[in-house]
Parts: sequence; structure tokens; C-alpha cells
Amino acid sequence: MTEAAATAHALPIEAETVAPEHDLFSKFDPLIAERQALVDSGVRDPFAIVMDAVKSPTVAMIKGRETILVGTYNYMGMTFDPDVIQAGKDALDQFGSGTNGSRMLNGTFRDHIAAEDALKEFYGASSAMVFSTGYQANLGIISTLAGKGEYIILDADSHASIYDGCALGNAEIVRFRHNSVDDLDKRLGRLPAEAGKLVVLEGVYSMLGDIAPLKEMVAVARRHGAMVLVDEAHSMGFFGTHGRGVYEDQGLDLGADVDFVIGTFSKSVGTVGGFCVSNHPKFEAMRMVCRPYIFTASLPPSVVATAETSIRKLMHAHNKRQHLWENARALHDGLRAMGFKLGTETPQSAIVAVILEDQAQAIMMWQALLEGGIYVNMARPPATPAGTFLLRCSLCAEHSADQVAAILAMFELAGRAVAAID
Repeated sequence: MTEAAATAHALPIEAETVAPEHDLFSKFDPLIAERQALVDSGVRDPFAIVMDAVKSPTVAMIKGRETILVGTYNYMGMTFDPDVIQAGKDALDQFGSGTNGSRMLNGTFRDHIAAEDALKEFYGASSAMVFSTGYQANLGIISTLAGKGEYIILDADSHASIYDGCALGNAEIVRFRHNSVDDLDKRLGRLPAEAGKLVVLEGVYSMLGDIAPLKEMVAVARRHGAMVLVDEAHSMGFFGTHGRGVYEDQGLDLGADVDFVIGTFSKSVGTVGGFCVSNHPKFEAMRMVCRPYIFTASLPPSVVATAETSIRKLMHAHNKRQHLWENARALHDGLRAMGFKLGTETPQSAIVAVILEDQAQAIMMWQALLEGGIYVNMARPPATPAGTFLLRCSLCAEHSADQVAAILAMFELAGRAVAAID
């Protein structure tokens, strides 16, 4: 090699900087401008709240103020259960902080199997598959089950993880009107009889808190030869005799009626992770073909240990379930009596959605509540149906009657201040 060539080889090549013809961020400019206008107005950003400390399932410190939490999915209040916390500490001591691998390689520890065993017992299922998040559970199962030449039929208001599972796969996608049994029947009737079909439903829809007519929908799906997957993320723990979800509450069976149940650990279970349970005799094959399961690191042992302990305690949490429903009815009925427009006519779940006129009113009321010591979620499109702006309350089994009364009192003050109620 010549000296000149060696020098050229050793020195970094300085490429001429050329401005891109199209800034890939340009499509986000309207959203960036909207957020900046919000910040400039002096209103706190509803999507950038930091909890400096969490004192219990229902109370946190936000900007130095003790705040009642009505905007988490900690439905059964398991995050501070002493047995759950101790299980996590013990696993951390025994197995360390992480797995450093996928479930298919070195990422399956004793507590992953224990969590899957607990799920099988909880649901009366022959198979259970734990994912690193609930999002990945939907992403993986849906994209893997239905392939090219097959069909996924889903509710138009389905969660983003369901839509993303459809996008990742190769199946044809068919949407039907939200909670419409007739439209589901019509859409299924137009599909080839011989084609494979998967109907994807949710027990509780997370924005408005309404439940699906699963019994009628499953009957329609079965009549058209379709398999059925139900996402019970927002109902596990407190719907049904055993807390299995809306499908159980409506008298359906895992296996005979519903083929797959998707769930999450990040709500009633009180930690993080996702899962799918099934009684299908071939379900275990999913471990060998489901990419979001195979190609991601598994949950830390401390996390699955807390999940297993929590799930086993939820099997016997009858008093907690009863109190959660008491809280949900009290908040829903109290807000309705004040004149608020709610997402459902009657209390259908632990989610109570307060619908506002527009984004400005929603943000002003959200801030008034926060300044009064109440944290709720503000939601807007595309998370909500088009043109819908709302404050979403999620009740917890650990909310006391006094806390529910305080929430109602603050809603009345804030609602009057922003002219949401008279």
C-alpha cells in the first residue's frame, strides 16, 4: 500500500453535508405547534406528568402536592400488596435484575413458568404464554394467528395494539361498527366460507368504559366458522365469578366459546407484562412462530414473581371486587347527578369517562382537578373516537368512600368553573 493510500485509509472521509429535500419530521409540525401553543398558554401538559413519589395505590406526590390518583389502571390495588412486594424482592435476590435473553434462549426462569402456571389455574386453561408487555401479546398473537388469505374481523374502536397486530401480519382486515352485532354478522357473511377467520373483540373498551355484547357476538362468529379472541385487559380481576373477564361474566367458556384470551399484568395484576391463554390443543406451537415472543428479552424474574403472587391472590379477592364495583357506581352516579355527560348511561366498568365540549374545556378542567389534588387522564383523538375529548377516571378497589366523595366534590367545583355543568 502506498503512503498516500495508507493515509487515505486511515483518515475519516468527510462527506459533504447536504440538507435533506424532505424533513421526516415535517408531518408532525401541526402536532408540534399545537403542543407548543399549549405550553405557551401556561397550562400544564396533560401528557407529561411526573409522579415524584407514590405513597399507595391511590395517592402520589405530584409537584409537591399529595394527589388522589384516579387516572391509573391499578383496578385491584395490588401494587402495594405486601406479599406481592416481598415476592419481587425475593426473586431479585435469588435471580438478579434481569434475564439478558429471550424466552426461547436463556430467558425462561423458574418464575416465568410459575406465572404461566398461575394464569392456567386462574383461567382454567391448558396453555398460557407470557409476553413482555400486553401490547406485545396482541401484536404477537394476532399477527401470527391469521396469515395470507385469511381474515381478521375487528371492532372499529379496537385498541392500538390490536390494530398494530393486524398491520404486522398478512391477513385481510375487516372492520365492523363499534359493538354492532348486526354489522359483525353482515361483514362475516360477505367473506369466503372456506377462509380462515379470526374475530377480535374487547371485553371493556378503555376510552368510554363500555362493554361488548360478547355473548351475541361470539354466537355470530361461531355461526360463520370464525375463531374468537377477546382482549380482557380492562376486566381481569373483577368481572365474572372467578374474575376472568367479561366473557365469563356473560356466561361464555374458554374453549367452547372463546378460543383465546389476551390480558395484561399492568392493570389489575399491578405490574407489567402481557399474556395469552387458550385451551386449543395446538396452542403451544405459538412459542415457535410468534416473532414478538421469540425476538425480545423476557421479563425480569422479579416482575414475573410479583405477577404470579398477585394472580394467585386475585383468585380469592372477592371483597376487593365488590368494593371496586361500589366505587365505580358511586362515582358514575354522582357525576351523572351533577349533570356531566358520561361515556355510558349506566356504570358498566371501573372506567368512567367524562365527555367535554372540546380540547380547551377538557384541558382547563383537567388542570383545575390537578390543582385541586385529583389526577385523571385527559384523552383526545386519535385515542378517542373522532371529535371526542374526555377525562377518563379509573377506579381502584383501594379508593376509600372518603376519597370518592373528595373526587366528586372536586369534579363539581372544576365542572362549574369551566361551564361543563350548570
